Amino acid sequence: METTGEKDAPTAVVVVDPDGVVSGWSEGALLLLGWTAEETVGRPVADFLVDPPPGFPGNGSTGNDSPGSDGPDPTGLMAVRHRDGSTVDAVVTAHPLRGADGLAVGRVVTVQRWARRPVIADRAFEQCPFALGVYDPDLRFLWVNAAACRVIAHTEEQIRGEKYRELFPELQGVPYTDKLSEVARTGVPARLITIFKPLGSAYANAWATSIWPVRDAGGTVRAVANWGFDMSAEYWARQRLLILNEATRGIGRTLDVTSTARELAETPVPGFADLVTVDLFDEVLRGEEPPASAAVAAGGTITLGRAARHSAKEDPDLPPGPSARVSYAPGSVAARCMSAGRSVVQLAAEPNQGGEWAFGPGLAADPAHWPPGTPLIDRSIAAKGLTGKITVPLLARGAVLGVVAFARRDRPEAFTADDLILAEELAAKAAVAIDNARRYTREHALALTLQRSLLPQRLPYHGAIDVASGYLPAGAGAGVGGDWFDVIALSGARVALVVGDVVGHGVHASASMGRLRTAVRTLADVDLPPDELLTHLDDLVLHLPDDPRPDGGYEPTGETGATCLYAVYDPVSRRCAMASAGHPLPLVVSPDGTGTAVEAQPGPPLGVGGLPFEAIEIELPEGSLLALYTDGLVESRERGAEQGTADLLRVLSEPAASLEALCDTAMKAMLAEHRTDDAALLLARTRALDPDHVADWDIESDFAQVAHARRLAADQLAVWGLEETAFVTELVVSELVTNAIKYGQPPIRLRLIRNTSLICEVSDGSDTSPHLRRARTFDEGGRGLMLVAQLTQGWGTRHSTSGKTIWCAQSLGPT
Repeated sequence: METTGEKDAPTAVVVVDPDGVVSGWSEGALLLLGWTAEETVGRPVADFLVDPPPGFPGNGSTGNDSPGSDGPDPTGLMAVRHRDGSTVDAVVTAHPLRGADGLAVGRVVTVQRWARRPVIADRAFEQCPFALGVYDPDLRFLWVNAAACRVIAHTEEQIRGEKYRELFPELQGVPYTDKLSEVARTGVPARLITIFKPLGSAYANAWATSIWPVRDAGGTVRAVANWGFDMSAEYWARQRLLILNEATRGIGRTLDVTSTARELAETPVPGFADLVTVDLFDEVLRGEEPPASAAVAAGGTITLGRAARHSAKEDPDLPPGPSARVSYAPGSVAARCMSAGRSVVQLAAEPNQGGEWAFGPGLAADPAHWPPGTPLIDRSIAAKGLTGKITVPLLARGAVLGVVAFARRDRPEAFTADDLILAEELAAKAAVAIDNARRYTREHALALTLQRSLLPQRLPYHGAIDVASGYLPAGAGAGVGGDWFDVIALSGARVALVVGDVVGHGVHASASMGRLRTAVRTLADVDLPPDELLTHLDDLVLHLPDDPRPDGGYEPTGETGATCLYAVYDPVSRRCAMASAGHPLPLVVSPDGTGTAVEAQPGPPLGVGGLPFEAIEIELPEGSLLALYTDGLVESRERGAEQGTADLLRVLSEPAASLEALCDTAMKAMLAEHRTDDAALLLARTRALDPDHVADWDIESDFAQVAHARRLAADQLAVWGLEETAFVTELVVSELVTNAIKYGQPPIRLRLIRNTSLICEVSDGSDTSPHLRRARTFDEGGRGLMLVAQLTQGWGTRHSTSGKTIWCAQSLGPT
């Protein structure tokens, strides 16, 4: 009964008599344990076991020793002694031997090395659904299982002994082949994902592969093995997820409709589609409400604006964008898509189900996965070079914004049902972002329109200064702010320069700016000094009623935290008085080009309350440049306020063709492309009034001096060549001087100023203000100021620390 196993995995067969003594020893036993027959026959079999179990032949009597016993002796894993002193883990089995009379004549003991692979294991590897292969170091095929044969479309007999590179030259240089060689050379295992297209399939499959070296007992690499499985479903699902993740991060980064459409067109190319077009209604592009859904569904030709298009390669046949106009006839795919609000998939041919191993795309291409009525087989798109096209309506908040089309032309894979899900998800994300951008565009346009309507439409001409202004709102992402400026004509040929900034952006900031500008103009009419005007403005902001909320609470009006600079320039004295409520002080460039910043401590912002505002006064040589600005002009993320002020002063010190040109140059030089705040700049070139155009006299507090005052005024008018104004001027002087003597206090002073108008001023030491009233029939007085108001183009009162001044102005016409 001697049997010999394979040389590398022998099976030992030992014959044992009823007493447990070895009576036969096979060649396999010699190969497995090293003992010869001469050394073992006649010895108890238990001598060759490290720890024989009870009942084993020769190690105690059991029922199995009886002549009529059946079945094998207790067997299992045992440690067997090798001739060299080592032990061999083996599976040991004892079977009884019987003679012709049925009596036990001994046993047959089989010993197999425990590490030997059972035959069933070979069948398991052969039938494994994963592709398995073994190659020698030169990448010759040693063994492949049935699954691998199906993948490579060859039988094991056809490829055994063939070199991989010679059998599949088209795979030379691909990552998988190179990695096989690398593992054979270095002995370092590797894992990779390989995109592989099976024969007969239009879909590329993703294979997960593990490659490892096979070593002998000495550690030498004798072969390379690999296994792989088709993970296409998981791989392509992950690729779609990555595209969605990129869309989440990349679509809607800016609150701009066209930019958002461009992001939608660029994101899926080339990972998902080869060509994407985005068409939107004109109303959406302008930031207006999109057409009603009923109007879209009514049919008729639909004309859209090509907001964006993106292709994996240049295509001269594509219409230009984004200003191109695209019209869709009734019944066209895009028109049906928008009117029904459902996606349409067009394929140039029936979808290929894929090869036997196209698990992922093959399942996705199954018609059972498509929505009813989809896809539409449209062979006409093949004439345009397309293999498939998905048209999706852009729907947001129940409105149709436009349509997006995803097309493939440079790849054999047709669109699948999973691709439709991805396209609709991309369109849904983009539609919300486009609608948000549209809404912001509308609000931004409203805020900008409101702000521009509240700012001076044009700066008035004034004899005391030449002015130029510049204003730029913040970038689209920040929104319109509340920066503002103004030029206000004051009495006595003076002029007020104002610049301010309201915290925040949007319509609310613009409205707050308009309220503050109106308040400043109202207070300027009272002719208050700069510090007093800011005090009244601060008090006004503090006491403005808050906006009520529906819950009964109040919302701040928004003016709190606003800043303002108010400056008054007098061309007669060439002095400029100013006060600041938390606003940067102006820059001054002298006629010789020397630039300086006005040094003073600004007061608190408006709305803080409880702190005083201090006025400072500087003298300006004729031709000086006064620059008032907001912090958005000098501050940015890349530049601090101090550095920005120095840069602005340097730009303003350079010569320019005109004040307007200098203003434009400064705005361009100071403002970054991406601004987060509004910027305003007001430049004023000062003039000095000729001393010959000013005449003033002290008047004694005596009614007899009234006639003398009239003569002084008439004589001066004659010197100026203004005799035609003498009658009205004498009447005005007579009335104002009389009122000053009668109701005021010394000292009394008369001043005439010839500028763009003829100004008559009478000052006295009293702070009481006259009031205009209509005299009754039998009243002896009360008609003087009425006459002054009727005969002149304007009159008023201004107060000073030493009293008050009543003034009136007559128009002189063009000078």
